[in-house]
This record gives sequence, C-alpha cells and structure tokens, in this order.
Amino acid sequence: MVTDGLPLVDQHCHGVRAEDVDRAGFERLLTEAAEVPAHRSTFDSLLGLAVRRWCAPALDLPPHAPAEAYLARRGELGWREVSRRLLSATGTAAWLVDTGLTPFPITAPAELAGLAGGAGYEVVRLEAVAERVAASGAGAAELPGAVLDAVCAAARRAVGLKSVVAYRAGLALPAEPPAEGEVRTAAGRWLAVGGRLTDPVLLAWLVHQGARLGAERGLPLQLHTGFGDPDLRLHRADPALLTDFLAATRRLGGTVVLLHCWPYHRNAAYLAHVFGHVRLDVGLAVPYVGTRADAVLAELFELAPFGALCYASDGFGLPELHHLGALLWRRGLGRLLDRWLAEDVLTAADAERIAIAVTSGNAASAYPLAG
Repeated sequence: MVTDGLPLVDQHCHGVRAEDVDRAGFERLLTEAAEVPAHRSTFDSLLGLAVRRWCAPALDLPPHAPAEAYLARRGELGWREVSRRLLSATGTAAWLVDTGLTPFPITAPAELAGLAGGAGYEVVRLEAVAERVAASGAGAAELPGAVLDAVCAAARRAVGLKSVVAYRAGLALPAEPPAEGEVRTAAGRWLAVGGRLTDPVLLAWLVHQGARLGAERGLPLQLHTGFGDPDLRLHRADPALLTDFLAATRRLGGTVVLLHCWPYHRNAAYLAHVFGHVRLDVGLAVPYVGTRADAVLAELFELAPFGALCYASDGFGLPELHHLGALLWRRGLGRLLDRWLAEDVLTAADAERIAIAVTSGNAASAYPLAG
C-alpha cells in the first residue's frame, strides 16, 4: 500500500493508563459508554474484533486470539511493555497530546513519546485551565483576566489549544464573543455554584479567546465534534452548528481543527470545503468502525480538500486505541487509494502526494512542531 512506511503525525491523542488493569477495567476503556452491562462485552464489537485481529500479534499471540488469552498475555507483559510494543509499531513521528483529561495515572507527552518513539507535544485544554484558575480563589471581576493570563502562560509550552465546549454547552457558538459585562456576570454565576465550567456565556468567551490567541501565536484551536461518551448530547455536537463561528473567525488568520466528527464527518467536510482555515480528522471513529474505516474515509474525502485532512487516533488509556487508529487509518486509506488507482481516478504520483499530506504533511504545516 502507498501508506506503508509513511510517518504519522497524531494531531490529537491522550496518554495511556500508567498501571495494569483487570478485564473490567480494560473493557471499560474499550467503549465510550459510561459502564459495561453485565450481559455485554466490549469485545463483541468491530473494535473488539480489531483488537483480537491486529493487536494480538504485537503481543506474540496469533491473530484472532480469544479475549481471555489476549488479556492473560497483556497481564503477563505488564502495561509498560504492552504500551511500548503497541505504540512503537504505529510509526508515529509526533504525538500531540491533550493533557486536560486525567481521571487516573496517565502518561504525559514526554513519557508517551519515550514509550513510543517520536516526539511528544502538549495541547492545552481551555476548560481545564479555566477551572484551575476558578479553584484558586479568583473573584468574578478578576476571573476573566486571570483565566486569559493562565491560558497565555500555558500556550507558551503548547503546540495547540483545545475546547470541549461540545460536551458542556454544544457547538452553537455565537459569531462574536460576549460583552465584558456579560462575561463578568457569568463568572459570578459560575463561582457561586462551583464545579466544572458549563456556563454558555463563559464558554463562548473562552473559545473566542482561544481562537484569537491561537491566531496570534500560530497555535491551531481544536474543537471536539461528533461522538463521545454519554456526557455529550450528540445532536449538539454537529460541527455544522459552528458555521457562524467559523465564518467570523476566518478573518483572524488562525486554524480551527474539527476533531472526530463522526457521524457528522460529511458536515465537517463541507465546512472544510467552504472555510479555508478549517482542518479535520475522524479520530476515534477509525478504530471503532474497524474494518469499515475505508468507507468512513471515502465519505470524508467526498468533499473535503485533500489539504484539510489530518490523521489522529484520539487514543486514550489503552495503547490498543493508538495502535488501531494508526493501523486502520493506513489500511483504510491504502485500500481507498488502491481502489482509485485501479479505477484510474488518479495517478500513482497523486496517490503518493495525497497519502503524505493526510498522514503527516497537513498537520506538520499547521502546528509549530520542532524541526
């Protein structure tokens, strides 16, 4: 396949769990569900089949090894060796790691890269920064300025910014940021109740500030779109809801990256088609759909410019997700390009150029990566 041997830039992922897990813990990380019912196993899915088919050989097991044998071998090797084997096999040159999700011991960017090879970079989650500032005791009047200062400080060590506003309030962001008075009033509301940031006014202000700062610093702003865990309301995570926001922010000169996108990846492709500052990936959808990855990629390619498409695994917790994200991306893209070559849709030179762009070139040109 034309994709074989090409280094990847994983433009959005998380660390791996830095401890061993039992079967229940493994299966919980092999789904976006909040819990695994007793009458189901997450191995009984296209993702589960992919683990048994494609991850088992990396652990010295035959393809399609039973789940019990896979988990037993995983336990023998331990999380560190399993992670080293699965991550290093991806051929990833750069890992862009969202450090804002840490529900258990998890590898930082440098530790992930140490296990995997390549270089690790941080992507700063805006909501996590705001919540740390709020917890420090800032009052309503000074909170917006303190949050912005903290984001600016965090941005100095980062290659990108990220928002999970889709989870907190949905993606129907206003074209213009809220006025200062609205922001201070919203800050007072939030501080009065505490907890995580869900106020739609503050979130809209924060995302607009991220877009502005990102444009000034040359840092792409990543936005979660599409499917995720049950904390999300899927209909509010349709990237088409961002149309007004994207129309307004295109004049800033920065880059907005739409992450995940499925099942709205065609909507996201349209947005990349009409807005030149938009890039996108299908992230975690690739390992989850397993053997159907080439079909999802074909739908993404229908309208999205080749220069807008990037690779991301969105691997979190289990190195199997990073491994399958890379392997199934390469396999799906390779099958798609091979089919187009057979149908005389493009030349071999075209296929090679597209493969290089979407596996690493587009991301490498968007983010300030060393070298």
